[in-house]
Amino acid sequence: MSNKFFSEGRWQEAIAQYQKLLEYQSGDAEIYWNLSYCYRQLNQLEEYFNTLQQGIKLYPTDGRLHFSLIIDLRQNGRIQEAILSSDNAAKSLPDDYTFKIIKYLTVPSIYENHGEINFYRQRYTQGLRDLIEQTSLQTTEDQHSALAGIGRLTNFYLSYQAQNDIDLQRQYGKLVHGIMAANYPQWVVPLSMPKLQPNNKVRIGYVSHYLHSYSGTLWLTGWLRYCDRSSFEIYCYYIGNEPDPITQQFQQYSDVFYHIPDNFSAACEQIIADKLHILVFPEIGMNPQTMQMAGLRLAPVQCVAWGHPVTTGLPTIDYFLSSELMELENAQDHYSEKLIRLPNIGVSYPKPYIPPVIKSRSDFQLPDDAVIYLCCQAPFKYLPQYDFIFAEIAGHLPQAKFVFLRGGLLQPRLKRAFAAIGLNSEDYCVFISIPERLDYLMINLLSDVYLDTFTWSGGNTTLEAIACNLPIVTCPGEFMRGRHSDSFLKMLGVTDTIAENETEYIEIAVKLGLDQAWRGTIAERMSQNHDRLFDDKACVLGLEAFYKQVCSKHFSA
Repeated sequence: MSNKFFSEGRWQEAIAQYQKLLEYQSGDAEIYWNLSYCYRQLNQLEEYFNTLQQGIKLYPTDGRLHFSLIIDLRQNGRIQEAILSSDNAAKSLPDDYTFKIIKYLTVPSIYENHGEINFYRQRYTQGLRDLIEQTSLQTTEDQHSALAGIGRLTNFYLSYQAQNDIDLQRQYGKLVHGIMAANYPQWVVPLSMPKLQPNNKVRIGYVSHYLHSYSGTLWLTGWLRYCDRSSFEIYCYYIGNEPDPITQQFQQYSDVFYHIPDNFSAACEQIIADKLHILVFPEIGMNPQTMQMAGLRLAPVQCVAWGHPVTTGLPTIDYFLSSELMELENAQDHYSEKLIRLPNIGVSYPKPYIPPVIKSRSDFQLPDDAVIYLCCQAPFKYLPQYDFIFAEIAGHLPQAKFVFLRGGLLQPRLKRAFAAIGLNSEDYCVFISIPERLDYLMINLLSDVYLDTFTWSGGNTTLEAIACNLPIVTCPGEFMRGRHSDSFLKMLGVTDTIAENETEYIEIAVKLGLDQAWRGTIAERMSQNHDRLFDDKACVLGLEAFYKQVCSKHFSA
């Protein structure tokens, strides 16, 4: 009965049955897993964590229980508990490489204060050394365990510390490559560039877990749509499994489209069989299977684009396809790959469809007389050293409301920042669960100002805000990941709201809040210049010139 309710998604009824069952017997690991899953679906986090911990006490070698507990503790800002649980898992499962990685490389998803960033960076640096030292690839069992470990997670959160990651990424990339080489020695040897016969086209492959409606790959549809079909043949490899209308676009714009979900070897074999000239990963670092694949040599030339805007550190990735507007002069110092600065923002982003305004602020319990500042980034993009900015804006503008769409975990930090200048954060900060797409666009249309994050700016979110003509306050950072919004506004030709420092950021945000006429002028200018930014073809010409140049270099060699 429990399992029947579980399979039908009747979580509450399943919980009642599982609990009844556990009164009579200790159950097995599967029961604790299922029961915890029910609590997770109902967002009953304490019960979720308690159930996993009870299951682990009884079944200390069940990796699934350990993994879920650690990952979700970190996800919910409970980093100390996550680290203790990872130590426990590593002791219980000493031969499981997954828990070696987690033990040594866990960093918080959000930080309580600035000092924590340096502490956890040092911990990660030492942990990576220890992990590399303790990685054995001597036996088949060792090789398979290491392969499974890097196939379960990536070091995604490291890059949100806002520092130059090139050295750490190189070490991690070398480790990943070594594991892949031990498991697939036939797929790490250099490949020669296939000869180009008369009337043949250059074969370009794009492989991703995310060839669907996803912020890290949505822009790729533009590269494919405006491709020069007389010179290039496009192969797409979709290794994820959430097809949607955007997937259909990828299929439509490809000469050859493969959907190969959950079959790593089959995907690699297909890529090799197609004898590509160039293989491009739109992003590396978000999906473990993509990272594994990128650690192999499946094409003579391999590139990564800025779907995840951080160097991969992988010795098998030759070029990083970036943007001339986003990169500073010394930017090559941030990349293990050779940096290619494509024209403008480097991608051809399709202009989003923006519906008419069919809802009002009251639909979201937002006051009509407030100045709404939209804060829509994921919580890990908000670093604690910038919390004071919200409080400072509120100090100048009593009618300010900061609408956070995913920022629930930031509440304790914001409370402290506002209290530091004698304000109550609850009077100013509103936390809304991220809504359906239509509601999300409505909130953009009903807001007054978009506040960009420091050090890692909005990408997709900023482009959609621009399509809604929502004025954007941004301050470009040192690395490309902190310069997206800056480059979009420069291309748009509306640069009045780009700040040079934190003080100017606050001034611009306050001025936009107080001066409705100026705000309207900015919005109007944004509206008139959309065509400069969206569906840019210059970057595609630059991309294809690069492809031809790389191929001719190999042909002549």
